[in-house]
Amino acid sequence: MTVPSQGPLRRILIVGGGTAGWMAACALNQAVRAGGTRVELVESDAIGTVGVGEATVPPIRQFNQDIGLDEATFIKATQGTFKLGIEFQDWRATGTRFFHGFGDYIVNAGPFSTLNHWLVARDLVGEAAGDFDAYHMAAVMARAGRFAAPDNDPRSPYYYFNYAFHFDAGLYARLLRTKAEAEGVTRHEGRIVATDLHPETGHIRSVRLDDGRDLSADLFIDCSGFIALLADKALGERFIDYGHWLPVDRAWAVPCASVGPPSPYTRATALEAGWQWRIPLQHRTGNGYVFSTAHVTEDAARARLLANLDGQALDEPRLLRFRTGRRERFWARNCVAIGLSSGFVEPLESTSISLIQGGITRLISLLPDLSFNPGLAAEYNRVQALEFDRIRDFIILHYALTQRDDTAFWRERRGMALPDTLAYRIETFRETGHVVLLNEETFVAPSWQALFIGLGLIPKRRDPLMAAQRREEIIETLRLRRTSLASAAQRLPTHAAFLARLGMTESP
Repeated sequence: MTVPSQGPLRRILIVGGGTAGWMAACALNQAVRAGGTRVELVESDAIGTVGVGEATVPPIRQFNQDIGLDEATFIKATQGTFKLGIEFQDWRATGTRFFHGFGDYIVNAGPFSTLNHWLVARDLVGEAAGDFDAYHMAAVMARAGRFAAPDNDPRSPYYYFNYAFHFDAGLYARLLRTKAEAEGVTRHEGRIVATDLHPETGHIRSVRLDDGRDLSADLFIDCSGFIALLADKALGERFIDYGHWLPVDRAWAVPCASVGPPSPYTRATALEAGWQWRIPLQHRTGNGYVFSTAHVTEDAARARLLANLDGQALDEPRLLRFRTGRRERFWARNCVAIGLSSGFVEPLESTSISLIQGGITRLISLLPDLSFNPGLAAEYNRVQALEFDRIRDFIILHYALTQRDDTAFWRERRGMALPDTLAYRIETFRETGHVVLLNEETFVAPSWQALFIGLGLIPKRRDPLMAAQRREEIIETLRLRRTSLASAAQRLPTHAAFLARLGMTESP
């Protein structure tokens, strides 16, 4: 049979379910079904998914909106809660904490910016200037345990924060599967045992299931997780390792019983050989210890995690093995790797689902026809690589500025050579207070400021335009800003009460 070389795709086959597979199925199907392209997915109930990605960053809100998923329905179906950011404990030094909040500081441009005011006030009155966190609405709300939706009025303090979610990833995949199948996506049950490649082009022609069926397609999406069944096993696409900067390679994960109302933020606590996450859901709390096996044994890490739980463990801890890095090419021939098959950056800033979302959105914008113009794949690979590397730099920053020297793990992190792009960012902020932003950034200036200041990097330079401002006015402006944010947070409902208003939980 002659294969047509032009015209729209006839069939897209997604290999693997889970969060990545069903996110891809929903979004791709909505994009292509009007043109007659069929979207199908193959997965096996016998193969588990990682399913511990229970925290997200704000772009997930846009994804759910784009596929027509109502927020209240989503929260209810996934046992979700709201997330204003991440609290970091013991990262700069043991006994310290800071908050990376979502959104912006109320004033974050020019000589009147919060950072410029805070730096000068800190020079003048020291600790009386307060923590930098105290000037970010999301951080103030989170510490107070409060939540409400942002305001659309830029004159309101509630305009300047953003939010994401905590949720059960398995329940999210189930919800997306129900939606996708109702909208016409075909699901095939089965385990893939072979892949057939075209002898001349090297394109994937079909995959064979363990029951003997062959599933053919024009475009294949590899959502098979760490095993990377197509990208690695069939096509042998090169993997670029980030391990020399990010040496953590294991994680123990375990849920525990909730011991109080869910907090509207994730907590990341630095431990001897890595860090521990705490993610509050409606019905339980997710916990995990991400660690380096070069610095602690699996058994010792497991014991450390169990000893740190807030409540009773609800299951046996599950061990996850991973490599930190990315594919050199995410799109090769007629196959696009999305999710863990494309790469993995440790979950410190909850970016795994964001990277899935970016990969899907980018593919839709560059969707090929049957000619598979190589320029589309080249552009996809260029931008996707930049996004991974920008997130890589942001994650490395958490370790690079630590002052801890209590274990070999932390001493090695302090002394490691950094990627040139990150070294330049750090040096520029140290000398000038300016945040360098590059192309394809997931985290923008307020996030970098929160990390720099929270980790103790205080710029040497003060904006020369600050000299025209009276010092008493600067101090008073900051005091009013800090007290107004604290007062605004107290006027909001508690996080638990907000969930109760949505009909999710009983009001406390």
